[in-house]
Amino acid sequence: MTSQPRVRTYNARRGRMSPLTQSRLAELGPRHGIPEGPLDPEAAFGRRAPLVLDIGCGHGAAAIAYAVEHPEHDVLAVDVHPPGIARMLAAAELRGVPNLWAHVGDAVALLEHRIASRSVSAVHLFFPDPWPKARHAKRRFISAHTLDLIADRLVDGGRLLVATDHDTYAAHACAELADHPEFDVAPAARPGWRPTEGFEAKGIAAGRAVTDLRAVGRHSGGRRTG
Repeated sequence: MTSQPRVRTYNARRGRMSPLTQSRLAELGPRHGIPEGPLDPEAAFGRRAPLVLDIGCGHGAAAIAYAVEHPEHDVLAVDVHPPGIARMLAAAELRGVPNLWAHVGDAVALLEHRIASRSVSAVHLFFPDPWPKARHAKRRFISAHTLDLIADRLVDGGRLLVATDHDTYAAHACAELADHPEFDVAPAARPGWRPTEGFEAKGIAAGRAVTDLRAVGRHSGGRRTG
């Protein structure tokens, strides 16, 4: 009996990588990448520091801004699309950002197989794909399964920050987080370090409101059943 494939939470973009993307990844990927296998942050990054996971980082503007604002933290930015990661690494190199790391791949798989329990101080999920149609709701990143993973990987008192410019996704995120036994969720102020470029700027230009949420892990030990 074969298991059903996991629902994909991202849009798969096809096409060949440009020569610029290839050259950036070849040059900068080894400097900012993570080793294969389970991640040991202290060994991988050369120090013991709080680890922040930026999921769906896109071109990495928010990840870079956070890394610059918090040099005492290590930021691991994750996205499935190589061009965005390549652009982020090039920008980080120009700015001399030493505490930014990158992984090209599925964040769910990374959380499932390579991130240890109680090893992440914060998770940032800024402007994820909203999957606004009802028939696509199962593809939204915030779900019972991913919240279980994040709750387990966060340190005591660790936080999940979410931002979206889609009201449907905001309502979905609020409901899922409120229903989860290991998170306390509340509206949050927009972090001053986060740049407005990218999806946030597009949403504002289109007249959409931006919702910021902050969910703090409480590690009650509870798990939803059924």
